[in-house]
Amino acid sequence: MRKMDKRLELLVPAGDLDKLKTAVRFGADAVYLAGENFGLRARAGNFNMAELREARRLTAEAGVRVYLTLNASLRAGEFDALEGLLEELKPLDLDAYIVADAGVLATVRRVDPGRALHMSTQANTCNPAAGGFWQQAGASRINLARELTLENMAAFQSVPGLELEAFVHGAMCVAHSGRCLISTALVGRSANRGDCAQPCRWNYSLVEEKRPGEPMTVEEDERGTYLFNSRDLCLVEHLAALADAGVSSFKIEGRMKGIYYVAVVTDVYRQALDRFAAGDRLLDPRWRQELDSVSHRPYDTGFLFGNDDPKIQADDTGYLRSHDFVGLVCRDDNGLYVEGRNRFFPGEKLELIGPQMRRAVISVAGLRDLKDLELTVAQPNARVRLDRLPEWVGAGDMLRRRII
Repeated sequence: MRKMDKRLELLVPAGDLDKLKTAVRFGADAVYLAGENFGLRARAGNFNMAELREARRLTAEAGVRVYLTLNASLRAGEFDALEGLLEELKPLDLDAYIVADAGVLATVRRVDPGRALHMSTQANTCNPAAGGFWQQAGASRINLARELTLENMAAFQSVPGLELEAFVHGAMCVAHSGRCLISTALVGRSANRGDCAQPCRWNYSLVEEKRPGEPMTVEEDERGTYLFNSRDLCLVEHLAALADAGVSSFKIEGRMKGIYYVAVVTDVYRQALDRFAAGDRLLDPRWRQELDSVSHRPYDTGFLFGNDDPKIQADDTGYLRSHDFVGLVCRDDNGLYVEGRNRFFPGEKLELIGPQMRRAVISVAGLRDLKDLELTVAQPNARVRLDRLPEWVGAGDMLRRRII
């Protein structure tokens, strides 16, 4: 069980059970996840009731807290189903529910009055008066609107006892605190109901009414103009400033991201928070190098320092990364093996990554399948054994390939 200062919490996305296991292994203090209904990531893996029970078991063993998202905007006819779900969830004794809808909050207070409540970013809490209102309504924590500056955040310390949570890494929305109607308007999939198609990432061009079929780009880019394409948030270098402003929970975005993203980003922010909690505010250049290894849009500090720039990456919609995820280390009765995610070859140099920023470059040797037959290539989804792995390697660690 981790022995961490609970005042500084690293809150990590768990889109499914595998991602939850990765988050726990690489240092999460808490995870947030969704059941099959009422969360805001309808197309994430999400958790059925049996998986929620298993998630609770795993996190309890590791001393990790679990927050369940119930932050969709509900319609009148859905509250009977919500009440039934809340009754079913009671035996799991989850640490908190994340809500945005005042009706959902009131229903939880009535059906399960002892459950802790956290206000989602969807509640768009921009000022201490709103924070105090939610606290009086029964919420113990608010996720601060992403549009706030450090000075705006610090003002919330005027509300005694209110926990402050802030996003520190991941995708940002073009809409105010993620409350967007573009997806509904274009494809009939509501972002506020957990089914966003992310049309803000699509390519757009300008068409003059009397010149149909003659699109014109607003920027000089042959692929289109990215009018809504927000940069990604990265605040690893500013955690101390956030803590000074009163933030106690540091939240990573990305329930739709893969396990490699969860591993690397959790690992980096774990190291950064541990260093800060120990009284050391020095920055490690490896942190940004590691965060550059995962697929991301160009990084930005959002609105933290009062810049009114709209944070649009107008010149390119592509993703950046320095590494490919190659394989996941697993264990069976005969020892460790690698489950391939991209092909790799004997003699190839790859990097192993493990928690606490453990890293090693290895040359692939002795590539064999689980029947001990020698292989000339490891294909995606293949299960293979490698000779001469470092002693520290364990199930849940990963292999990657540098590509730039």
